[in-house]
Amino acid sequence: MPNEDRGAPAPGTKLRRELGLPAVTLSGIGIILGAGIYALLGEAAGMAGNAVWLTFAVAATIAAFSALGYAELSSMYPRASAEFEYVRNAFGRRLAFVVGWLIIFSGILGAATVSLGFAGYFSDLVGFPRVPSAILILLVLAGILFYGIKETARAAIAMTLIEVGGIVMVILIGLPHLGRVDYFEMPLGVSGLLQASALVFFAYMGFEEMVKLSEETRNPERTIPIALVIALAVSVLLYILVSLAAVSVVGWEQLAASRAPFADVAAVALGPAAFTLISVIALFATANTALLMMMASSRIIYGMASSFSLPPILARVHPRTRTPWTAIVAVLLASVAFLFAGEIDFVANVTNFTLFVTFVVINAAVILLRYRAPDADRPFRIPGSIGRLPVIPVLGIASTFLLLAQLELLVLLVGGIVVVVGAAIALVGERRSAAA
Repeated sequence: MPNEDRGAPAPGTKLRRELGLPAVTLSGIGIILGAGIYALLGEAAGMAGNAVWLTFAVAATIAAFSALGYAELSSMYPRASAEFEYVRNAFGRRLAFVVGWLIIFSGILGAATVSLGFAGYFSDLVGFPRVPSAILILLVLAGILFYGIKETARAAIAMTLIEVGGIVMVILIGLPHLGRVDYFEMPLGVSGLLQASALVFFAYMGFEEMVKLSEETRNPERTIPIALVIALAVSVLLYILVSLAAVSVVGWEQLAASRAPFADVAAVALGPAAFTLISVIALFATANTALLMMMASSRIIYGMASSFSLPPILARVHPRTRTPWTAIVAVLLASVAFLFAGEIDFVANVTNFTLFVTFVVINAAVILLRYRAPDADRPFRIPGSIGRLPVIPVLGIASTFLLLAQLELLVLLVGGIVVVVGAAIALVGERRSAAA
């Protein structure tokens, strides 16, 4: 990697600023609400029982600590490279590269996993083979990303409204059944609750992706932090309500045994036709999540390549569509390659590992920059400090370590290998730059 003085963006065609507060907020809600809740509710219910709603509250609280950190840093450094830019300013390029690597990896792996979720629903509905279905949806989504950011945002907003409709439908189905179960019944006790909280953290994956839209958003210093807070608040409310509704209708045992928990809830209450309707809505939810994960990964690749931390070819912007087309192609190819990564709960927890490590570093960056750059412009500033020490990022670090401790040993091992590989790439790149 080159020296600091080469950190300026690469010259040439730039991304187009098209997005306002509604588009960024709905895009954020779309990626947060997607496949996580549709795919993981059953797994989480098996660990937390009827108290599964509480796991979403616990995970949301911990996510909120880090989300506020993202809001402050995104207002200071409104760049598409996002986490890479934040960590570079606080800790330097080497750690920034490792964090950027983790974010890219989690986005690509997440997109591959979610596309398989799409393929599962699609295969059940029409009988098309699973892996070809996953490849097909990835190709379609890459085409949308290439076509333009405005078109991508419109597609995401449309699918977001559909998936929110599905969640609201399940909530309405559950209203007459509220109060029928003990909402604090936990078959595995507090340990099961914490393990489920670590798992469902995947369902909040997405708020950190919103900051990658900074270079395509109007007035990003103000828009991104506001959109981030609104999107997370709406998602938390819907998650808690829908999990309460689901256990009220079928109970945690049936949820835990279900491959399509939302569809089963609808079928129990309304009949087989509702199962098909929810399955179709799940197609839009999973496609939307994969689309936005691919978008976020392509933007951080573009941002890091623009800062010369990845090959400059990945920073190329198409002159007509004004989208980072080479980065999009790279994400597409990598997502297809990871289609055989494993079961969704394992892959979700590996993705969570990369997020947990990233959030620890991001919160630490907020704290360090309060001391190193106390007078820097912060359009959004996290409230609550003891002297210069912001309290919320400290809570974010401590609570994130708590969730890390809930992950199984194999997940920690695989995640550790990912970190080591990223560090090795950063070190080799730095030595090559020094020798050049």
